[in-house]
Amino acid sequence: MTVKESSAVTVGSIYNLIRSSLRGEAQDYTQGSIRRAVFMLAIPMILEMGMESVFAVVDLYFVGRLPDSSHNIQTVGLTESVLSLIYSLAIGISMAATAMVARRVGEKDAKAAAHAAMQALWLSAAITVVISIIGLWLAPDILRWMGADPETVRRGTPYTRLMMGGSLVIMLLFLINGIFRGAGDASMAMKSLWIANICNIIFCPLFILGWGPFPALGLFGAAVATTLGRGIGVAYQLYHLLGGRSQIKLDLRHDWKPDFKVIRSLVNIAAPGTLQFIIGSCSWIFLARLVAETGHAEASAGYQTAIRILIFFLLPAWGMSNAAATLVGQNLGAKQPDRAARSVMVTARYNTIFMAVVMLFFLVAADWVVGFFARDPAIRSIGVQALRVISAGYIFYGIGMVMANAFNGAGDTKTPTWINLFGFWLFQIPLAYLLAKYLNWGPLGVFVAIPVAETAISLAAWYLFRKGKWKTVSI
Repeated sequence: MTVKESSAVTVGSIYNLIRSSLRGEAQDYTQGSIRRAVFMLAIPMILEMGMESVFAVVDLYFVGRLPDSSHNIQTVGLTESVLSLIYSLAIGISMAATAMVARRVGEKDAKAAAHAAMQALWLSAAITVVISIIGLWLAPDILRWMGADPETVRRGTPYTRLMMGGSLVIMLLFLINGIFRGAGDASMAMKSLWIANICNIIFCPLFILGWGPFPALGLFGAAVATTLGRGIGVAYQLYHLLGGRSQIKLDLRHDWKPDFKVIRSLVNIAAPGTLQFIIGSCSWIFLARLVAETGHAEASAGYQTAIRILIFFLLPAWGMSNAAATLVGQNLGAKQPDRAARSVMVTARYNTIFMAVVMLFFLVAADWVVGFFARDPAIRSIGVQALRVISAGYIFYGIGMVMANAFNGAGDTKTPTWINLFGFWLFQIPLAYLLAKYLNWGPLGVFVAIPVAETAISLAAWYLFRKGKWKTVSI
């Protein structure tokens, strides 16, 4: 075989892998090549999480085109910071569903996998009703607690109220995709977010700027567009979960009743998992408030712009790390802990390479990237500084994500929770406060504290993963 023929075979095989992964063909991830398994799961998962990050970026882009954009951008950023608590709950429950569904799939018990999925839906619905009521009632107070000035509270309350009140679609979008991922059906999870984002991209200029016959709702239009887009994505998920072409299907004739034994098991996994992300989210809320206090509206808007851009690239990396959760869960279910460990190491290697490329891109092109979203020179200056400083730790972020998802996929949600508690609240926040307040670095002190703490967290997670206690967790 010639070099040319060999290259053609390689290109052809890669093309076939990509096509298979995007089409969602059924795979047994407990056998065969680990690299192939990571590749098949990671491609749709990267595209899925990339689409999740698009919501905030699209909103930010169109809201930034409105007059007096600093108040609007601050509202979007502060609301997203609070919504991160809901994301934490959604991720916590979805990771429990992923771990349990993956374990049952690895055991080749499809009925038990579907039953676990239904119980996760019951759990999420009960929690979301409470959150929605609180969000509708306390929306203006939430903005005040976050340090928003009176004008931002006045303008942003309707936006925050709808985003918090529509938290059911956020919860279901995360949860059902977690169910799909646990079953190894990453393609279906990807497609649902593509649909939701395409709708959001179409709706944003219609409702925010008032294109065509639609009224110009300004900032509130961003909430309408995002909630409607996510709702359409959830409708697509439910259609396939209840009898479509997904690899896991619910039969409501048998699975609709609550099973409190399974729900308790899900809570035992989800509670520390949710706390794991709430710890991180609350630390980000504290940092956002610290930036607002030491730098005021322009600094806050610049920081929020940078964070939205950073998340846009972090979420695809999180998507790749989700492959580790599925592979760990399914291989532990198949009684293959060594294969599970090797899967994590392969995923970590690929994620590190991706994050290194992104870090270099931000260091070189930060001014151009931030300028695309922020026209105000003061906002742009802070955003560029934040983007360059925070992205300096991207390589370690990539490693830490894979380690955390490996623990979570095994059902060991307590270990990364303890790591986050010590890393964020006993190290990152005190360091940020020291630099920003006592050393008078202002917002720059907050920016520096983030990569320093994230690096320490990633190293701790790596050490504990190598000890291997996660292999013995039973769910």
